[in-house]
Parts: sequence; C-alpha cells; structure tokens
Amino acid sequence: MRIRPRRFAVLAVALLTASAALPATAANGQERQHSPSHPSAGGLSAVIRYTEYGIPHILAQNYADLGFGTGWAQAADQVCTLADGFVTVRGERSRFFGPDAEPDGSLSSAAENLSSDLYFRGVRATGTVEKLLAEPAPRGPSRDSKALMRGWATGYNAWLAQNRITDPACRGASWVRPVTAVDVAARTFALAVLGGQGRAVDGITAARPPATTAARTAVGIPDAKSAARAARKLFDTADMGSNAVAFSGATTANGRGLLLGNPHYPWQGGRRFWQSQQTIPGELNVAGGALLGSTTVSIGRNARVAWSHTVATGVTLNLHQLTLDPADPTTYLVDGKPERMTRRTVTVETRGGPPVTRAQWWTRYGPVVTSLGAGLPLPWTSTTAYALNDPNAENLRAPDTALGFGRARGTADVLTTLRRTQGLPWINTVAADSGGHSLFTQSQVLPRITDELAQRCSTALGKALYPSSGIAVLDGSRGDCAPGTDPDAVQPGIFGPAKMPVLKDAPYAENSNDSAWLANTDRPLTGYERVFGSIGSPLSTRARGAKADVSAMAATGELTVRDLQAQQFANRATSGDLIADDTARACASLPGGTATGSDGRAVDVSEACGVLKAWDHSMKTGSRGALLFDRFWRRLTATTATAQLWKVPFSAADPVHTPNTLNTEAPGVATALADAVSELRAAGIALDATLGAHQVVVRGEQRIPVPGGTESLGVWNKVEPVWDVAAGGYTEVTTGSSYIQAVGWDGGRCPVARTLLAYSQSSNPNSPHFSDQTRLFSEGKWVTSRFCEKEILSSPGLRVIRVGEQR
Repeated sequence: MRIRPRRFAVLAVALLTASAALPATAANGQERQHSPSHPSAGGLSAVIRYTEYGIPHILAQNYADLGFGTGWAQAADQVCTLADGFVTVRGERSRFFGPDAEPDGSLSSAAENLSSDLYFRGVRATGTVEKLLAEPAPRGPSRDSKALMRGWATGYNAWLAQNRITDPACRGASWVRPVTAVDVAARTFALAVLGGQGRAVDGITAARPPATTAARTAVGIPDAKSAARAARKLFDTADMGSNAVAFSGATTANGRGLLLGNPHYPWQGGRRFWQSQQTIPGELNVAGGALLGSTTVSIGRNARVAWSHTVATGVTLNLHQLTLDPADPTTYLVDGKPERMTRRTVTVETRGGPPVTRAQWWTRYGPVVTSLGAGLPLPWTSTTAYALNDPNAENLRAPDTALGFGRARGTADVLTTLRRTQGLPWINTVAADSGGHSLFTQSQVLPRITDELAQRCSTALGKALYPSSGIAVLDGSRGDCAPGTDPDAVQPGIFGPAKMPVLKDAPYAENSNDSAWLANTDRPLTGYERVFGSIGSPLSTRARGAKADVSAMAATGELTVRDLQAQQFANRATSGDLIADDTARACASLPGGTATGSDGRAVDVSEACGVLKAWDHSMKTGSRGALLFDRFWRRLTATTATAQLWKVPFSAADPVHTPNTLNTEAPGVATALADAVSELRAAGIALDATLGAHQVVVRGEQRIPVPGGTESLGVWNKVEPVWDVAAGGYTEVTTGSSYIQAVGWDGGRCPVARTLLAYSQSSNPNSPHFSDQTRLFSEGKWVTSRFCEKEILSSPGLRVIRVGEQR
C-alpha cells in the first residue's frame, strides 16, 4: 500500500488544531452542521479545507474516506441537483413530478418523465449496474473505484442526515432521500450510455410489435438524403462541446508543457462541473472539475500533468437491421435460425394515476428501437426491426480512467491509463506535462465497425448513413456481420487501443470537437475507420478559429500561462473576421438603404451598415455590433447553403482558411440582414447595443453580462443564449464555457494554474458561492489555484472542518 496513515493523522491533527476556534458551520457556510461523530458516517471521515470561492480540498486516509468527503462536499453545494439526478436513475420521475413533465435532460435524451423512467427502471430491474460492479478489473471497476462509490454514498447520506436544506429547489421535498453505492454507479452508467442507449431512450421504450396489418406493412423510413441529414444532426454537440490545447515545451518560454481546457457544457442540471482537490497522502493528489455525482476529478491536474477532454466525433452506437419471422414479429433470424426476442416488462409508478406497465424488447445485439431522434424513424414492421448496439452499456470504467490520470506522472502515463482502462465513452483527451510533452488521443469505447465490415454488411439504410455520419446499419440476419473484437480490447466488440488516433509531442495538439484529423495542422492524423470521424472534411468555424489561434501562439516559442488566459477571453469571432467588412460594404450599396425580409417587407437597414463597419469583430461584453452580427449570421447560415455562401470553396489542402470570401450577391445576404434588423427592433434592442446589455445570466436580482458567442460565430469562449422575442430578446445563457483551467509549470513542486467555473460552485441561491465565479467570468478574471499545502494553508479565508466519525 502506498497510503501513509501516520502522515495523514499528523496532518489532520495539525489542521484541526489550527481550526479549533472556527464556528461549527457546514462546508459552504450556509447549512447547519451537527456532531461530526454522527453514526450515519459509517465509520468514515475526511478533512475538508475550503479556500476562496468555496473550493474544497478533501484530505482522506483511503479511498472510502475520500469518497465520503467528496459526497459530503458535493451535497453541501449541489444537493438539489444531485437528488434530482438520483430520482432519474431510480426511474421515479413520474412518481414525484408526473409522467408527462419534461425530465431533467442531463442523463438521457428522453422527451418526458415516463419514457425516462421506463428506461431506467428497466436498467434497475435487470440488475445491469450490479452486474457491471461484479465484473473483475480491468473489465469492471477496481477496488479503489468501488470504495470511492461506497464512500460517496455514505458521505452524501451523512450530509442529508446532519443538515437542513436551504435551497428552495428541493427544501422539504420528499424526493430528497439517501442513496446507495449502486445509485452512484447508476449515475456513472447513465453518463457512459449518454451517446448510445441514452440517446435512444424514447425509441427503446416506445418499441412495440406491429399489431395491425397496416402497421406491419408500413415503411416510413425517410429517403436516403433525409436519413443522412437526420443522422448528422443526431450527433451535433449543441449542448456539449469543448476546446482544449496542449503545447509542448518547444513552444513555451521555459520548455515545459502548457494546457488550456475549455469544456462547453450545460449551465444547469446534472452535467454541471464542480471543483475540488482530492488528496490521499502518498497515494493521490489531484485537483480540477468533476461532473456532479462523480467520485473522481474529470478534468484536472496534479503536480506533473494536466488534462482536459473534448466531445469526440466517434459514433458510440450502431444499428442491426433484423429480418423477422413472417409469422412472429418478435422472432428474428440469424443465419437462418430463429431467435426469440427477450421481453422485459417494466412498471412505473405515476403521480395521481395508476402504475404504467410496458414491455421492452431485447435481442442479442441490444434493445429494439423505433427511432433515433425525431428525424430518423426506424419502424418495426412484420418483416423488419432495428436493434441498437451500445458497447458502453458494458462500461463502468471511467472512474478508473480518472484515477489513473490523477496518479499519472506525465502524458505517457495518461496514455498507459487509457490503454489499460479503456473507459472513456464519448470524449477525446488532450494533455501536457511538466517535462514538456503534449498529447492528443481519441481513445473512446466504440463499436468495432471497420470500413470493411460496413462495406460488406451495410443494409440499404446503412449505405446511406455510414459514409456521411458514421452510423452503421448492419445486416442482423448474418452472424458474420456482428462487430469483431480486437485482441487488445478489454471487452468484446470494441476497438482496442492500437486502433485509436494518437498524436504525441507535437508543438501543439488542439481539438474543438472536430475529428482527430487536424489535432495539429502540420501533422494530420489519417488511417482511422470512419466510425471515429471524418478525414479531409470542412471544419466548424470554431475549429477554424482555434487552429489559426493556437498555431500562431505556438510559433512565438515563448508561451506562458498568461497567454492561455488571454486566448480564453480574446472572444474573437472568426466569422466576423471572414465576412463582417464585406457585409458592411454590401449593406452600404443597397439601393435606398433597404432590404427585403423573408416576410416580403422592405426594411430600412441603413443604420446597420455603420454598426457592422464599426464592430470590433469580438464578442466581448462591451462590443457594439456583436448582437446585430450574431442575429444576421444565424439567419444567413440557417437559410443559405454553404455552396452559395462562399466564393472560394473548401479545400482539404487549406482547411483552416477555406471556405472564404462572402458571396454578397447571394440573395440570402440582404434578406438575413433585413431579418436581423427586424428581430432586434421587435425586441426593443438597439442595433448598436453592447453585447453585455443583453447576453446575461440572472443571479438573484443581478443581471451579469456574459462574454462569448455561439458555435457558428467561431468564438473559442463559446456560450449559447436563448433567443425569445416575447421575453425581450436574449434570455439566460444555457450552455457554454464551464470548468476552465490554464495550467503550466515553473520547475517548482506546485503547478502554475488559473481556473474558473463559469456558473460558480453552488446552485443554491442562498450560498455565497452561487454567483461569485460567474462575476469573475463576466470580467475575464481568474481564480489562482491553491494546490500545494503551503498554498492551501495560506488562503485568507481558509475554513477547515472534519466530517464523519472520530478515530
């Protein structure tokens, strides 16, 4: 064992002695704390040191204790959001909130509570999570990972038992209840299948055998072009994305690595990040952001290496088209032999109504589905059905991946961890270390769909979907069309580590949710299967801007953490640089200063010409013209085909700079400008209003300006506000930059890091940490990381508590 309990005990005693005069307040200062020896602690304990902005540094003797302190501290900040998520994974939303209400949306794509509950009750009824927990490592979770889950549940429950909830979102609510380690693991499972079964919950729970002649003969599958379009849209990352860049020592002022991580996640609900540091002396010392309910740090740093993740382009599911027995639509044929589907009966309690009982139908490939998103129906007829394969339904290994990162001593260890655990479902990894190394890898759990298999086994629908979207639809009637297994894969049916795209020690390695192809524009990655992503295809505007920015940064050879901070808040709109000046000139040339809107009305746009000309091409809170350009660009890209928009088309030989040169003669340009002007005026927004006057979040009675811009604007600092004319135009920001970290090393024992949690640490409006970091984000300011003991203990606002049982 590497744990040093004597060192822990000495340090804990010193800390508690130093804090003996502190009042008996709970973790974040707003809840009532009872005796630290409350029996609900289950024999576990931890020391929590709070520094500025309510960031807890959790000190423990072993993994169960560390989980205890983490569960306690997360509950103190986010009890309502956490409890809501546990209602989801228990399949009890219909019972407490009604079957027709919208679910929380963070743990699956279900459209209503009933379908969410039917899915998650099915998971519980079949013991899916318990079976995964019982798998021996490395295929199943390690002993340390399971100890963390057990401790987390005990810590969360202890906090509930000893504190009064003040958050109005769940104060006095009957659905806030103790949890088990299986509940904690079920949340991990839900995140693992988010891109597979979780994306198809409605299609899984709605699947029923055809009951009538008409239903049995119905086709209803969209034509090839429509199906391909729907499939591409299915994997858009509108509510989740990221930027991350690692710089090698060849580009930095001191020859050590640098990392800037900027994930884009929802600002509300269960996919929020939460900051902490987790320490077991002599064993683990890691700090960063964790998705709520997680037992480990998801994106973070230790003394020698830092990492971030970006949502990857790998397609985490595939379909099998079943050939059915004409006499029985619940029997399918494989190599000419009939196999009966497994019927799973699930019952869900509902508020104010009788229980609802439904059947789900499962095959050797996975559940039968009748749709993948609203635009891709997959009808179950008398001859055909579709089954969904999601290999992440056998993956509970992500916490072990995170633990391996936390223990890593460099990027080589990060890569070794990924190869050993194979636990990341839908994300890339970008890392840098103190030795000057950089790393990008798309190490995902993906169905082993080779291009050869897709070519040999795709059905007609598969031939339409696979080339453009990477979604394979394989012939389920042939046993030789099932995904194979690589010899180095930890579970059957997935790619092994040798097939993963990897880029090591490039001057920079960057990803903005594009494929692995151009992690570095001078060292393109090729040769991977289509299911991983495309090669030689156009980049998003955000990816184009990011590549241009980081390659220019790398060329200086003198980078520091301050340069990373400047990049995060440069707020440059790449699309503005591309077309704003041309648009302003085209506007000025319009006869009479008018343009015809999409409703056929003439609109005076003369004022808009000067506003666009004067705009600084940024999405800073003080920028004037940013709002006008944002509305114009959204309209233009929504109504004008890419081929019509640009005079210079995309070239794979110059993907960062093409396409370019706006085709101002395209009729959509003037129309989009007229519509943008009309939209702003209808909402009572001046064309030259500052961005920060309207792009805001509301915290209490305070409107906090939010910098940044949407995906298509090409802003590194992505945020996505809601547009609602009836509500006054721009309303709350719903997603975007979340847990941000800029990390480097100076040769000392402590990493040099600046961090920021854009939406702050707590969802409780009564917490002092409900909006403190949000105000920093608004102003482009940062939190100075406290990682080493001397940094933690010198915090001006240090508060130390011991939670759990005395030893």
